[in-house]
Amino acid sequence: MSISKPLPHDAARLHVTGTARYVDDLPIPANSLYLAFGLSEIAKGRITTLDLEQVRAAKGVIAVLTADDLPFANDVSPSIHDEPLLAKHDIRYLSQPIFLVVADSHLNARKAARLGDIQYSEETPILTIDQALAADSRFEDGPRIWTKGNVDQTLAEAPHQVRGSVAMGGQEHFYLEGQAALALPQEGGDMVVHSSTQHPTEIQHKVAEALGLPMHGVRVEIRRMGGGFGGKESQGNALAVACAVAARATGRPCKMRYDRDDDMMITGKRHDFRIDYVAGFDDAGRLTGVDFTQSTRCGWAQDLSLPVADRAMLHADNAYHLPAARITSHRLKTNTQSATAFRGFGGPQGMLGVERVMDHIAKELGIDPVVIRQRNYYAAMVAGGPSAPRAARPPEDTSGQKKQDVDLTSRGVADSDFDETAQNRKVYLDPPAVQTTPYKMPVTDFILHALTDELVQRSDYHARKAAIADWNNEQTILKKGIAFSPVKFGISFTLSHLNQAGALLHVYQDGSVHMNHGGTEMGQGLFQKVAQVAAHRFGIDVSAVKITATDTGKVPNTSATAASSGSDLNGMAVANACDILRDRIAGCLAELHQTSTENIRFADGNVEIGNEQITFAEAAAIAYQNRVSLSATGFYKTPGLNWDRIKGEGTPFFYFAQGAAVTEVVIDTLTGENRILRTDILHDAGSSLNPAIDIGQIEGGYVQGAGWLTTEELVWDDKGRLRTHAPSTYKIPACSDRPDIFNVALWDAPNPAQTIYRSKAVGEPPFMLGISAFLALSDAVAASGPNYPALNAPATAEEVLRAVKRARG
Repeated sequence: MSISKPLPHDAARLHVTGTARYVDDLPIPANSLYLAFGLSEIAKGRITTLDLEQVRAAKGVIAVLTADDLPFANDVSPSIHDEPLLAKHDIRYLSQPIFLVVADSHLNARKAARLGDIQYSEETPILTIDQALAADSRFEDGPRIWTKGNVDQTLAEAPHQVRGSVAMGGQEHFYLEGQAALALPQEGGDMVVHSSTQHPTEIQHKVAEALGLPMHGVRVEIRRMGGGFGGKESQGNALAVACAVAARATGRPCKMRYDRDDDMMITGKRHDFRIDYVAGFDDAGRLTGVDFTQSTRCGWAQDLSLPVADRAMLHADNAYHLPAARITSHRLKTNTQSATAFRGFGGPQGMLGVERVMDHIAKELGIDPVVIRQRNYYAAMVAGGPSAPRAARPPEDTSGQKKQDVDLTSRGVADSDFDETAQNRKVYLDPPAVQTTPYKMPVTDFILHALTDELVQRSDYHARKAAIADWNNEQTILKKGIAFSPVKFGISFTLSHLNQAGALLHVYQDGSVHMNHGGTEMGQGLFQKVAQVAAHRFGIDVSAVKITATDTGKVPNTSATAASSGSDLNGMAVANACDILRDRIAGCLAELHQTSTENIRFADGNVEIGNEQITFAEAAAIAYQNRVSLSATGFYKTPGLNWDRIKGEGTPFFYFAQGAAVTEVVIDTLTGENRILRTDILHDAGSSLNPAIDIGQIEGGYVQGAGWLTTEELVWDDKGRLRTHAPSTYKIPACSDRPDIFNVALWDAPNPAQTIYRSKAVGEPPFMLGISAFLALSDAVAASGPNYPALNAPATAEEVLRAVKRARG
């Protein structure tokens, strides 16, 4: 059994010994050249003169290319061809590439790139959400609006209302390995590209377009990345295209990598949002209607902003049933870096809006925030019916009524839905109706009621909350806070055709297995999980399976490794290829032994043929000797998806991954300084393919999510220059910032959806658990005074101090 084993990452030893090879480590020919961009110094305007003579005369410079020198398409956009590789006339953000230096060393290229004499006709840039709204500067003709129910009426009739606004900043990906690419010219004008990318097919497509080649003339390979987090889904296009164009022009291999400062100045970030809200609710804190207005700063080019903004709308409900909802989304065009994909892809921003609403309601009514959240949860459903926590659905009695031994009133089902028949027992009069999201998708696999109950008990939430209240009453300077937050995150690409994957598998005559698939490894353990799938399918040890670099020449038309879909899609594609080969081997053996394939079993490194047993290696050799093909391709497409993004209706997700966290913090009300003291997480990974890897992803996701909402602040000046463009000024969480007590456990229950071995995606969903740290800071601030603090993100020390003053009035 290879499935569900906590095996180490396949490259763990290489990582810790420093021998893992990344793009910049690849051996390259002696005549290779190095590239750097010359960047704009203004955020908006036009180039009036471009004098590059000093650049061309600089030490080691071989060539200097401008937009006029590009042979074909001057575009690196993943969407609407609005992102030129090199600016020709118009400048749309500060640090936009204008020219390309090709030199004999990386240092010489960077030095020469600073020598350009460029004159501009400067214009006033649009930098903020308010400026963009005032100028009506946006992508799409107007705001996207999705509506469920009569929102205006429910808000007008609601017994209570809260209204407010929450701002949240963007986030730098800060992958340890920066953007990098290497282009190797081939005979006949073909090109081989090594790129640190999550989307090899996108690189292949853009390079082919830039060189005027069909896609078969470009091959892209990537063995591993040193982190991606969405920042290498589209942002690697510019480097790969630049290298390919320069390699074509010079006939020599060309390599390019951004230094950290250049990387942060040029590449896109997480989208920053402002969410305005009006929410109506009853005396118990149950929502009757909510009106969200989401405004997001997309930057200068469209990139992936439309699907990011869509996913923020899709997650505006998070775990809560909204009987009536209106979600308005403004996708705003500004003269800043083009915001791009980042772990969660808009989901975290959408969720933070509704979590603020829940906290605001709890403060308004004086009810525990966990209780408010539980009262607003979707009804407890698994695979289409009511469910008991961590148990099979209750049996039906003779009258057809479904019995349940647990009190479901705390799980979002009203007393009126039941009739008492015995002490501690309630009987359904009618099963609760399946509830739908604001985009009309039924929620049929909701497990957060039971998961929440268990986490609250494990974390000793109620006793700690009471102790914190007593502690705060005695303290005048330090204040503690504790908060709970859930996550319900939809799994699938919202662009339906991307939900497909392929695989290529070889079984050699010695029984070893060689495998490729379309997913990319960025440290998340995808290769190890998929290797475990293959090993389990053949009944062999995982050490007999080798996955080599992702290669567009082996598996074509791949989707990006994104949307938490890597294991789901590629695991299924590999399983399909394995089954094809296993059936071929079994058919050969069955014919030789004159038995049926049902009598052949693959397990423990052997193949059992009735009462006879041979090794898997012997079986492979026999199949080879009998001229059986031992190579196969596999394919998978996610079923049941149907999504209309314009109407905001349909089934964009195959299933939901869920989880919850409780976080405790302390703040200094004199300085705003704060610390995370303890975090407890219970997360739903389905039947985990690899618990060790999944727990590591949960820990890392939480810390990264907490960093987004606490320490990571992006600051632009009024000229559009990013001022936090280095580790000295941009503060990602360090080891000392993680919770001193960090308890993480998996909610071990099979995925109701037909995923690979009933597992669930675990890449993005844990990121949103970091919201609990932000809410805990808000809780601590609220202990400072009577007013709702309306904390904004990132909750830096300065913002915490401002919120303390607001709380005190």
